Amino acid sequence: MRSEPGTAPHAHTAQTPAPTPAPTPGPAAWLRRRLGRTVVVSYAVAALLPGPGLWLRRPHTLPLGDTARLPLHSAPLLLALVLFSAGLQVPAQALGRLLRHPRTLLAGLTLHLAVPLLVVPALAFVLHRTPDSDGGSGLITAMILIVAMPVAAGATVWTGKGDGDQPTMVGLVLASTLLSPLAVPLTMRALAPLVDQEYADHLGRAASTAGGAVTLGGVVLPCAAGVLCRLVLPPARLARTLAVVVPTALVGSLLLTYVNASGAFSSFLTHPRPLLLAAALAVATLVCLTSFALGRCAARLLRLDTDAASSLTLACGMSNSSASAVLISTTLPDKPHLLLPVLAYGLLQKTAANHVVGGRAARRLSR
Repeated sequence: MRSEPGTAPHAHTAQTPAPTPAPTPGPAAWLRRRLGRTVVVSYAVAALLPGPGLWLRRPHTLPLGDTARLPLHSAPLLLALVLFSAGLQVPAQALGRLLRHPRTLLAGLTLHLAVPLLVVPALAFVLHRTPDSDGGSGLITAMILIVAMPVAAGATVWTGKGDGDQPTMVGLVLASTLLSPLAVPLTMRALAPLVDQEYADHLGRAASTAGGAVTLGGVVLPCAAGVLCRLVLPPARLARTLAVVVPTALVGSLLLTYVNASGAFSSFLTHPRPLLLAAALAVATLVCLTSFALGRCAARLLRLDTDAASSLTLACGMSNSSASAVLISTTLPDKPHLLLPVLAYGLLQKTAANHVVGGRAARRLSR
């Protein structure tokens, strides 16, 4: 077909927007392909060499002049790096589309809030029938402190590994965190009657301090900074920034895993309790698999596409175990053994997430 006189053929191609920069294949791609294995290695190193992780867990200070000192905490800094990287990878236009069509966001948020109310009572029904002296109240309390937390920031790392729906995942992390000062205490108080009085009192204290453990500034601000940087940086500089920040954040997420695992392993190695470890693994496996299964079933019922289904499944199964560990350390300092279920759940949710994004990639390749 001939063009009209004075009209340049294919003139519309000049209006085509520039492609979105993507991180340069290299260290980030290499780490993402091996993320599941490197997480297991992080846990193994924490078990064999917890000393450096315990040192990183302690607060440190940076001298500023002669008298002033700046307190530094490694875990929040590493978490902020992971979230900044997640925000940097999300186009603002995609977040806008997510707000205009929030079905997946609302479904994931509703399910994440409902999972504790569905799973923990069933767990308590089983554990109350065991010969344990407190009817499994310790393990139930640990599970409440895990599943009541907002969506884990690390879910954005696993979404990135599978090239999934990162805007939805970031939106779920932000929304659940914004609701956490209200949702976390309510969930804990609603489930407190399932444990004996001693642990119910501990849950009451944890509910009162939960807003401090899940800091909005530690989640919302790094994500917002990443999105803002993506808006203001020119495409060439954005591509170079992504090529540096993304692999650095992946390393930071592995280091954060090592730091958190070191604290739990240190307590276990000092006072080994094999039976408790076995019980913690069994309970964490049951709760983790049930949570992921609920997410997958909901995604199928809603007929979500593969990307959105992956994000919904991860949002149901992945909770902020770092915040759980902080709450246990501060409100139950005389019960460090409760960190074992947190440790087990942290490993299991990463293993399940690896399976979810791995299965998603396999289905994509089979098309």
